[in-house]
Amino acid sequence: MSAHHGHNHLNDDESHGRNVTSKKNLLWALSLTGTFMVVEVIGGIVSGSLALLADAGHMLTDTAALLLAYSALYFASKPADNKRTFGYGRLQVLAAYTNGVFLVLLTGWIVWEAIHRFIEPNPIQSASMFTVAVIGLIVNLLVFKILHSAGESNINIRSALLHVLGDLLGSVGAIIAAITIWIWGLLWVDPLLSIFVAVLILRSAYYVIKDASHILLEGIPIDISMNNIRSDLMSIKGVEDIHHMHAWSLSEDEPMMTFHALVDSAMDSDYLLEEMLLLLKKRHGVGHATIQIEVNNCQLGEEGCKLD
Repeated sequence: MSAHHGHNHLNDDESHGRNVTSKKNLLWALSLTGTFMVVEVIGGIVSGSLALLADAGHMLTDTAALLLAYSALYFASKPADNKRTFGYGRLQVLAAYTNGVFLVLLTGWIVWEAIHRFIEPNPIQSASMFTVAVIGLIVNLLVFKILHSAGESNINIRSALLHVLGDLLGSVGAIIAAITIWIWGLLWVDPLLSIFVAVLILRSAYYVIKDASHILLEGIPIDISMNNIRSDLMSIKGVEDIHHMHAWSLSEDEPMMTFHALVDSAMDSDYLLEEMLLLLKKRHGVGHATIQIEVNNCQLGEEGCKLD
């Protein structure tokens, strides 16, 4: 039995183009979010609204999240070096995981403050609260549109979108609370809606942390079926067996694989290698694969001749 290896890399031009667009969009979103965060903090203090302060606190984590996301995309575009031969793409996943943890901590703070507001209601200037909340809704809609145009295939962008979605819900909740307080004077509506937004944020955080953890633990990419890949590869004439299969991803859009392929000794192993790499790239989106070709030179009935 003899063996040799083959590698396949996708063209990085398309990925690079997406990263450039994403970085520009993130920079715009970061500027808008950071600016309005200051406005909302002032508005929350002046009006006395927990809903506004909770949303401002969320926008603070949004600003940090967007900064992390931008930094991750910046470093991800750096080439591999002697210390990090796979490059810095995994930073995007680490940033998404960190953002998810921030979201969990934020919901804890909101719920804690809301409980205190239930016990000791705080006077609220509904007019100021309503004005700031409406402006916040407009800003968050604009930021959401900017990020959405960058695409949701990147886990880092998706985690930032979840942050902004939480802000959108927070702004809507603050508007409803302001109107309710203005008409009926029900101060408990403010902390109640804050808790509702916190629950929605916590749900989003769970999925971000879950997806990021799966990648960090070298889990099989979500869109990849090992059984289907093995079946497709063995449908190529001359490929007799596929084994020792491993699949993981550096980031959500960079799946990678390694496996051994036993091929017919009568076939051109280089041709079979190219066919397998092409199939992986076109049918399964695997842009980086390392394949060990094993050629069985044993003759049927020959004693002591077996494959490991």
